[in-house]
Amino acid sequence: MSEENTDVPVKKKKRFAWFGRNKEVTDNETVSENDVITQQDDLSEDIESSESHDVNLKPSELNLEPSELDLQSSEFNLASSEDETPNKNLPNEQPKQSFYKRLKKGLSKTRGQFSNGLANLVLGKKEIDDDSLEEIETLLLMADVGVDTTSRIIDDLTERTARKELQDTEALITHLKSQLHDILKPVQVPLNTSLKSDSHQPFVILMVGINGVGKTTTIGKMAHQFIGEGKSVMLAAGDTFRAAAVEQLKAWGDRNNVPVVAQHTGADSASVIYDAVEKAKAKNIDVIIADTAGRLHTKSNLMEELAKIKRVVGKLDSDAPHEIMLVVDAGTGQNALVQAVEFNKIVRLSSITVTKLDGTAKGGVVFAIADKMKLPIRYIGVGEAKEDLREFNAEDYISALFDQPELEQSNLSK
Repeated sequence: MSEENTDVPVKKKKRFAWFGRNKEVTDNETVSENDVITQQDDLSEDIESSESHDVNLKPSELNLEPSELDLQSSEFNLASSEDETPNKNLPNEQPKQSFYKRLKKGLSKTRGQFSNGLANLVLGKKEIDDDSLEEIETLLLMADVGVDTTSRIIDDLTERTARKELQDTEALITHLKSQLHDILKPVQVPLNTSLKSDSHQPFVILMVGINGVGKTTTIGKMAHQFIGEGKSVMLAAGDTFRAAAVEQLKAWGDRNNVPVVAQHTGADSASVIYDAVEKAKAKNIDVIIADTAGRLHTKSNLMEELAKIKRVVGKLDSDAPHEIMLVVDAGTGQNALVQAVEFNKIVRLSSITVTKLDGTAKGGVVFAIADKMKLPIRYIGVGEAKEDLREFNAEDYISALFDQPELEQSNLSK
């Protein structure tokens, strides 16, 4: 049985109303994304004056115009930092924490501005008004959730508030958490490296991404996990452009006690990976992880080389590579989403891994990637230790972001 709703709906302000200084508009008015981007300086000034944020964001961090997505800048040429050769002689004697605690610690920068802002909202008022919705919009954008995803979330919150489904700010935050969980849950798909029982083919994983996102480090950490699962692993040094790349991968091979197939610097990358797959088949290796050169998604010749690698490996196994995994750095914000879109055009990505979440306040980009790409997020990285790369779990991610102490206790035994 339905009844006509006579309640007066909440006035809808212009999308991202703080840019327009709270101008009221009709429902059929729209604001383009360019309007939002060109006025982000106003938002950055408001952010700087807010006393509830722990992270100092520069206006440039919120400026994501397409003209500034050229990744040839030094900001994205970071191979010497994250992919430094690991010291295989260093002992891993640090006290072990549950991954949930490490995840919570890794997301501290994002949580510092997001969860604290929500807490202030709940403490400051009970009734939902336009300012409440605007503040949530601000927090989502600051965390780099992205304009499109943020707009969809706020539209839903606004409609539910108008229908009196959400009565107070606590209900508003509860539904926000539910929305964010619904975005992430579909992409929580663990990597399955098991082929048919009668197959003697190795499971081939091709790692792709731009310079400095941590591909080599991620390969080493993945190898460590596969070995712990009882699988045999081989690494392929397909990054033949950087002189140090082969040595970096060999160091990870030594550290994990797994073989590494490599050739000289400048060798054909497809040839190296083809050779590795042949050897893996001969030795009945379970999993082979192939590194590739860091490349800009704006460089068509390098991107086409990835397509060549896929074709060549397919000659040994028509289904190979079985997994094409893009590695992105969370600190690049919305550029990570652009990378995913462009790489997917060339090689049809299987999944995405997000690294360096511990060093950025842009952890919300995970929601943008999940919402836009609809691809599995296999792993997230929240630190430098081998144990700091873990399978992505939507519930843990949301809980760590919203800082729920009670869930931490239940995860201590993990």
